[in-house]
Parts: sequence; C-alpha cells; structure tokens
Amino acid sequence: MPCNWTFANSQAGPAPSEIGHWASELGVSSFLTRLLWRRGVTSLSDMDAFLSPGLRHLPPLDDWPSLTRAAECLARELEHGSCLAIWGDYDVDGVTATALLTEFLRSRGARVLPYLPRRHGEGYGLNEHGLRRLAEQGADVLLTVDCGIADVEAVDLANDLGMRVIVTDHHLPGAELPRAEAVVDPKLEGGPYSNAAGVGVAFVLAAAMNRLLPGDCVDIRQYLDLVAIGTIADVVELTGANRILVKNGLLLLNEAKRPGIFALKEVSGLPPTAAMGSGQVGFSLAPRLNAAGRMDSAETALKLLMAPDLSSARPLAAELDRLNTQRRSVEDGVLQEALLQAEEQGDSPGLVLYGEDWHQGIIGIVASRIVERFYRPTLLLTREEDRLKGSGRSIAELDLYRALTDCSDSLLGYGGHKQAAGLSLSPDGLEELRRRFSEAVTAQLGPERLSPSLSLEARLGLNMVDLSLVKEIDLLQPFGPGNPQPVFCSKPLQVRGYKRFGKDHVSLEVRDEQAEVTMLGKAWGQAEALGPEVRGRSLQLAFTPRLNQYNGLTSIDLTIRDWREVD
Repeated sequence: MPCNWTFANSQAGPAPSEIGHWASELGVSSFLTRLLWRRGVTSLSDMDAFLSPGLRHLPPLDDWPSLTRAAECLARELEHGSCLAIWGDYDVDGVTATALLTEFLRSRGARVLPYLPRRHGEGYGLNEHGLRRLAEQGADVLLTVDCGIADVEAVDLANDLGMRVIVTDHHLPGAELPRAEAVVDPKLEGGPYSNAAGVGVAFVLAAAMNRLLPGDCVDIRQYLDLVAIGTIADVVELTGANRILVKNGLLLLNEAKRPGIFALKEVSGLPPTAAMGSGQVGFSLAPRLNAAGRMDSAETALKLLMAPDLSSARPLAAELDRLNTQRRSVEDGVLQEALLQAEEQGDSPGLVLYGEDWHQGIIGIVASRIVERFYRPTLLLTREEDRLKGSGRSIAELDLYRALTDCSDSLLGYGGHKQAAGLSLSPDGLEELRRRFSEAVTAQLGPERLSPSLSLEARLGLNMVDLSLVKEIDLLQPFGPGNPQPVFCSKPLQVRGYKRFGKDHVSLEVRDEQAEVTMLGKAWGQAEALGPEVRGRSLQLAFTPRLNQYNGLTSIDLTIRDWREVD
C-alpha cells in the first residue's frame, strides 16, 4: 500500500548552537547529534548514554515495590527448600523468560519445574490440567512469567492446590487482579520499566533476588542474550531500559557462547560469531524459536536455549529449522485464503476473517500480513472445539485492546496489548463480532480510511552515503518500536538497471546524476509492485543505507522502503 511521506518533526524544537560542540565531545558527526536531537535526546549526557547504554544506566530496582516484594517472597521460599514451578508461554518472550529464571534459580540451588503449555489443547495462560500436574509433581510455589495477570480463577485453583503463587507479567491487567503473594506487572505501576517484555521483567526479578539470596551472587549479565531475543521478538518499544538491555544482549548474541544460540545461528545461515542487529534477530532467530510453539511444542525451543553443549544443541536447532520451514508453507496457504476474504469485505473499517481449519499457530502472523497489505485492524479466527479462537493485529493509530474491550460482551475472553491481542468467542457470535469490531474501530479512528505513513529523516544525495554515515547510523541500534531505523529521501535518481532475485525481491541500479554516483538499491518483497518498466525512469527513493558483505568484500547498498516516480 502506498505510504504518505512526511519529514520527521523535531520532538524538541530547533537544535541549539552548541550541538556541533556536543558532536566533538562525543566523537561523532553533527549530522548524528542533530538526528538524536530530533528524536528527543536533548542533552549531551543523554546522547552519551544513548550511544553508550551501559547497564549502569538501568533504573534502580528499589523503586518498584511489587518487584521487591516478589523477590523477598521467592528468596524465603528458596531458603526453605521449596520446589518452584515456572509457568511460561509458548512464544519467544515466554520461552526466553522461562529459560532465564530456570537457569538462574537452579544456579542458586533451587529445585525448578519449568512448564510451557501447548498452544493446541491448552492455549495461553494457566489451565487446570497443568496446575494439577505441577501439584502432583510436588510444586510448592508457582511463578508465572509473561502470563497470569488475567488468570484470576486459575490462580485461585493453584492456591487451593496448596501452591503459593507469584505472578509476573507485562500484559494489560483486567478489572480484577489474581490473588497471589505478589503481582509484578509494569503496566500496573508504570515507571521506567513500563514497556518491558516478559523476559525483561524476569531479568530484573532475577537481579533483585540475586542480592537477597545467601552465598555468592551469580553474574546475571550472562542472561542478557535471552533478554535481547525475547524483547525484540515481542516487538515492545526499544527505548529506555529496553534499549539498554537489548543493546548489551546483542553483544552476547554476537559471541554466541550459549551453545543453543551458536547452533541456531548456524541453521539460520549466519556465521555463529557474526555481529547481529535487531533485524537479524527478528527475521532469523526469533521465527525459528517461535516455530516450536506454533507447530508443535515450545519445549524444543526451551531445551535448545538451555542446551549444555553443541552436540545436544545442533539436533534441536535442526528440528526448529524444519518446523519453521513447515510453518512458512502452512502460512502461505492460510494467507491466500485470508486475502480473498479481506477483498470480499470491501471497505469494512476492521477486518474479521475466519477459516474453519486454519492453523492456530500461524494466524497471528497472517493477521500481520493482512494489516501490511490493507492497513486495517485485523482479527483472524479459527475453530477450536466448541469455540472460535483468534489473534488480532492493529495499525499504529488504533488501540486494539480498547477496541476489543468495546466488544467484550460479545466475547468469551480476550487479552493483550494496544497492537496485538488474542480472543475467543462462541461460533454463533462471528457476524455480531464483525459488526461490533468495525463500530469500535470507527469510534476510535472516525469514518475516513487511513494510509500508512513513512517518516523521513532528511534528504540525502548519494554522495553523502558513505561508510562513515552507515557506521554512525549503526550506533543507533537496536532499531524497533520507539527507535525506528532512519529512512532518508533521495534526490531524483535514474534507474539504470533492474533485476529480480529470490522469490519476490528487486535490485535496482540507480544513478544520482548531480553527484555522479551510482549505487545498488534492494526492494525486499516488492517484485509485484516494482516491475521492470521502471528501467530508464526517474525515481525518488525512501531508503536506508546498509553495509553489504559478500565474499570478504564490503560495499554499501540502499534498502528501498518506498519510491515515487518523478518527471
């Protein structure tokens, strides 16, 4: 879908005259300091912390009362020799959080029973079958990660079974909180960790416990690779504490000292010790870890992350790679059916699509693809026994959780975030949900259809695109929500060459006649929209420059985000 191009407005007004001096102090260009200023980083000290986000910049944990209470409760239980069950989730955030706390607690001498429910048959959150099983195995304490905030009745059951419950989550709470020893959710208290992923909450809980437990502290920095993967995969804002945690975690992912990460990078076609950015984590590592919970059991991903050596890690990584290939095949089939339904629903403000036998593990991914294509909030539903279950994805302007709240009396249950959510309903409520959801979308956005916007940082001639610029842009990593990858606007460029490669990618040879510079640009997944007829024409590109390394040689090419034909 065509984007509206807008130039990013400074969040803080015009840059001060001393910003050039700040650049000298930081050892970067004034171009970069001005870019930071426009993004709301408005002091020399803040810029220094942004460019070098050491762990010392993390907000103090003592300012989070419920976190302290949970850490104290768990420390007492460990001192008494209690057996702890950790209940996670089947997505990457839940699996990494489960692996982190299992490894940490075992390193401090605890007996730990990790539990990941199956997406098929159990679903998200706590359930009676799993709770009774853990009670039979001797669990004295139930610790939830990345779930639990909405499981009021299930927590009551765990209490009745004799387990003391501590809930850690990061999803939006409902009207009633679970009756637990402690409930840790940054959405409840706000503060500097308010955008943390489930694995981020798990990490700071481990840090708080580390100070309370007897004996020598463990170096919890070893778990930051797990924090980086889970946080990036959960698509939370990469600002503040999240930026610090992910930036440092990426350094561990580069080293790949964890056998499971080494093996996962191998099957992803990446050099095991190569440097990684958030994009490579999101497009290479996370989908393979997610494939376990989507297509089979998340236990495979958990075992990989906790594998003690490469001989045990490599077969698990190979299995995840196989499941990911299977996932892509199933996804393609569901996507084609969903696209046809979306076309049939015309100009409906919100799309509600249903397939009787759509695979429950991939409907969230397909919902994202539909949103990309039509730029409308989308719910994808499939049947599970006597109910319909689904996943929703939203556009930037719409709070999906609020929209589902407006439809709540038509649902059996729902939960999630502003941009992503899950839901269930009775089969006879499908048409009512379609009507109610579109009404809820219109109530928030108004009657006019919206188009996606692409925010541009500046106009750049190709003569300005050099190695130093690309390296400075890389200092802004990790990119994600809240810290998007910079996109620049080119001058008019002559298309000298056109080549299609891969499944649906395009490579353009473009010439900046004024600067007398020729470069390659790559439009990923855009072969359908960008055809060979552009050869010889003049285009203006929205692009991000990047390093391209091939056969030991380093070059710069342009990642094309959008384009416009010019006269």
